[in-house]
Amino acid sequence: MGSVSRDREETMPHAQKKLMSNSSSITEFLLLAFTDTRQLQLLHFWLFLGIYLAALLGNGLIITTVACDHHLHTPMYFFLLNLSLLDLGSISTTVPQSMANSLWDSRAISYRGCAAQVFFFLFLITTEYSLLTIMAY
Repeated sequence: MGSVSRDREETMPHAQKKLMSNSSSITEFLLLAFTDTRQLQLLHFWLFLGIYLAALLGNGLIITTVACDHHLHTPMYFFLLNLSLLDLGSISTTVPQSMANSLWDSRAISYRGCAAQVFFFLFLITTEYSLLTIMAY
């Protein structure tokens, strides 16, 4: 019986073989929602939007103040500027996807998007902890 099925596969057109191939690859992940209630999802969106905008405003003010004032070009303010940039990067890696999922009542994230989020978040957090370690030394 094995040779009969092998002979049948050899005579099949390429398009039919492609349809019969195994397609068990992961293309997206489903994130755990905070809640299933639509009103609470919208509350989550607005709350996280406010926190995200406050973080953007606060770190943006620190960055512009240190960059524009020449009296603040000392090592302490250099580290503070870099910490603000790293904080902006780490919060911008995860929060917008969470807000979008809450707003559009979606839970999906692509495999590549998830991998990129994890890579950038870990890189930025590791860099921030390294910078804090250097500052402590």
